[in-house]
Amino acid sequence: MAKSKANVLIIDDEADIRNLLSRIIKLEGYEVFQAEHGKEGLRKLERNRIHVVICDVKLPDVNGVEFVPRLKEAQPFCEIILLTAFGKIEDGVQAIKNGAFNYMTKGDDNNKIIPLVNQAAEKALLQFKVEELESKVAGRHRFDQIIGQSPPMKKAMDLARKVADTNTTVLLTGETGSGKEVFAQAIHYESQRSQKPFVAVNCSALGKDLLESEMFGHLTGAFTGASRDKQGLFQEADGGTIFLDEIGEMDLQLQAKLLRVLETGSFLKVGDTKESKVDVRVIAATNRDLKKEAESGEFRADLYYRLSVFNIQLPGLGERQSDIPLLAEHFIKMFAGKMNRKAPKMDPAFKEALEKHPWPGNIRELKNVIERAVILASDELLTTEALPFDFLYAASEDEPNALQLSSMEKQHIRKVLAFTEGNKTRTAELLGIGLTTLYRKMEEYGISK
Repeated sequence: MAKSKANVLIIDDEADIRNLLSRIIKLEGYEVFQAEHGKEGLRKLERNRIHVVICDVKLPDVNGVEFVPRLKEAQPFCEIILLTAFGKIEDGVQAIKNGAFNYMTKGDDNNKIIPLVNQAAEKALLQFKVEELESKVAGRHRFDQIIGQSPPMKKAMDLARKVADTNTTVLLTGETGSGKEVFAQAIHYESQRSQKPFVAVNCSALGKDLLESEMFGHLTGAFTGASRDKQGLFQEADGGTIFLDEIGEMDLQLQAKLLRVLETGSFLKVGDTKESKVDVRVIAATNRDLKKEAESGEFRADLYYRLSVFNIQLPGLGERQSDIPLLAEHFIKMFAGKMNRKAPKMDPAFKEALEKHPWPGNIRELKNVIERAVILASDELLTTEALPFDFLYAASEDEPNALQLSSMEKQHIRKVLAFTEGNKTRTAELLGIGLTTLYRKMEEYGISK
């Protein structure tokens, strides 16, 4: 049961009461710690994970009501039940204001204590669980989880680390698929805003009007279909970070509204006349040359200079070839784990082919190539047979004859179809071709499945 995993700390200078409560609570499956004064209670709280504190109001060294904030500071997610021999309404009110879970009189109703401990433990366990999950999420997005030892990557990460713990606006530039969102998340989770939301917006995915509504929200009746008030993504990110991907695709009129948010922290919801205020850090990203576009009038120059206070250029995969084997091994383990398979090794020719490829699609392309290779691997070794045809032969000096190539392609398609159990859409995705092209090739090769 959940409660058997919870720990309870009893702080009371009366040994008889401590021991009585301890026996009662232990019978419910809790582990119980004891302390006879506030200082000892704090030590126990700092050295052990405590879910529920039962604390006397009148202690030799501290007043229990005033002690609540210090207990919460030591372990923010524990719940505190205060006990007093002489209950006062004003003390009870102040105890709750200070963060106590409950305030009750000793002997008032001994049958209440166990249900109260159960409720407090349930709440504390949930809070601890949420905190653990948030820590795991944050851990996955920190700089030490970014794979790369090449000089260009080290330079980019060094810049990102330096700016992370500030509120400075950051502009991430680089080719599509070079990991800009990964960097944005790392900057957020290494900052003082890490406990607040990280909200990502793809500025190229929505039209001007819809993007404005999504970013800033709207009031009921602001436009056709606005049947209720909507909170925008800037408000959802309040206190945290908003990541504006593909910022170069944003409409010029909307750019003016974004500039006002950056300069004043205020904006108007669609259909509203009263400004809303937010405290949001902006990280923007683009694969376009915004400086050139600002000079030509295709992008607002004032917004460009506001966004590019701190510019980090991310290297493409072709500029960091020494990182390719590290990234490939990471993706091999990841996809093998998803398929409940032992991670295959790369044979020398496979690794060499990866290192020689120009990678126009950057990390995203590498990830797709490795996923397909792991699917097609028939044993514990990845060979060049698992690589795409255009990948292998585009830069080859000794192209195979057409008959040999078509035979390999036919076998390749059959393998992927078998893996997807005949799912044509998924097969086309894994092969990196259109669905129409897949059907044409199946007909050409006489593949019936």
